Amino acid sequence: MIEAIKFWNEPNNKSHWDLELDPEWKQFSHMVRLASTACAAENPHLTRVLGGISPIDPAFIARLDGAGVLQGVHAVAVHGFPLDWNHWAIHEWPQKLAEIQAVTTLPVWVTEVGVSTFGAEEVQAWGLKRSAELLIGRAPRIHWYSLYDLPKAWPATTRHREAEGSSYYRHFHMGLLREDGTPKLAAHEFSAFTPELGICQWFHFEDHRLDDAVRWLKRLGVTRLRTGLSWADSFRPNADAWFDRQMKALEDFDLTLTFCFTPEHRGIQPHHTSAPQVPEEYAEFCARMVRRYVGGSATPVEAAPASEALLA
Repeated sequence: MIEAIKFWNEPNNKSHWDLELDPEWKQFSHMVRLASTACAAENPHLTRVLGGISPIDPAFIARLDGAGVLQGVHAVAVHGFPLDWNHWAIHEWPQKLAEIQAVTTLPVWVTEVGVSTFGAEEVQAWGLKRSAELLIGRAPRIHWYSLYDLPKAWPATTRHREAEGSSYYRHFHMGLLREDGTPKLAAHEFSAFTPELGICQWFHFEDHRLDDAVRWLKRLGVTRLRTGLSWADSFRPNADAWFDRQMKALEDFDLTLTFCFTPEHRGIQPHHTSAPQVPEEYAEFCARMVRRYVGGSATPVEAAPASEALLA
């Protein structure tokens, strides 16, 4: 079941949105307003979520609220990696959520939280346990990033590259499983926190790991999965066949689908982080994916843990 869709990924991070082209996020805001309207027309009951922000910045949420973006979504989302990239301590998670809750009445999801094994697997195992303690019960959705290490032959999705120092290489060690599919220490502990803890796993075009990923997710007791459908990939030959295969393989999970990545030939600049030349085209892609994989029926996600009412 597709329970939610997300518009973009980390829009306040230059690795995912070109801030030089759109320094005040006016083009981004317009694009998301168009997309949320188009998806609501296809299915008004489907939960719509603003792409997870990184860093966690209440001023950014307030900016988008002022631009009318939050009127078209049911929730906002944050990403946090205090043991690897952020400039705050892991025990500050409740405070970071409170900072966003102070500027919006919308539920705050945590759609990426994780710890790399760059230094030691024991750090990730401890970070998993502590993150779960701090987040479960405080956010309606929590997705651990990620199931697999990033293959070393693939580039990390960042524009910083080696200028980040060791931070760049941490991208390759975020999985519960190594590149070859063997489990790390944290993988043996993860099922203690499911189903409350979901997983975020991106699948590349025709990703060879898809079927093994499904087996591992079920073995770990995961019921909630966040993944993405790439607007850029939609222009590849046989793109819909790959999307169909991916959605079929993942049909047993409650999915949050992220729509992102500008096709190079449709960006103002030829890069996946660029604002599009025609923002309506992104909205059309989102609406087409909703039409193809959700249709007209959907059950709204709970606005908060436990007993609070469903989203309207």
